[in-house]
Amino acid sequence: MAKGHRSQIKRERNANKDTRPSAKLSYARVSVTKACFVLDAIRGKSVTEALGILTYNPRYASSLVKKLVESAKANAENNNGMNGADLYIAECYANKGPTMKRVKPRAQGRAYRIEKRMSHITVVLDER
Repeated sequence: MAKGHRSQIKRERNANKDTRPSAKLSYARVSVTKACFVLDAIRGKSVTEALGILTYNPRYASSLVKKLVESAKANAENNNGMNGADLYIAECYANKGPTMKRVKPRAQGRAYRIEKRMSHITVVLDER
């Protein structure tokens, strides 16, 4: 159990908050595995290089991640006053979201389950 007044506990929790610019896409209709192929290609790269990779990547998830990187870049420039040319992708990851369960009718009255997976994709930038 934490000691101290409630406001003091909140102050300490907020002091440890990550101040790096980031963007998060929740409930993206793409599975974590497929999103990670795209995220692995841009991890650690500069923002301009990552946007170039994402523009010509044929995967569906690349269009989602491209929007996310552009949003994180805009957050860095407008909210944190950072220079867009110095930014690089410090972290990018996809977490598992809820799964929509659907039923596909099959032969002889059977029903197969189809799982439509979702993910929560996060991109965190930092300055070099």
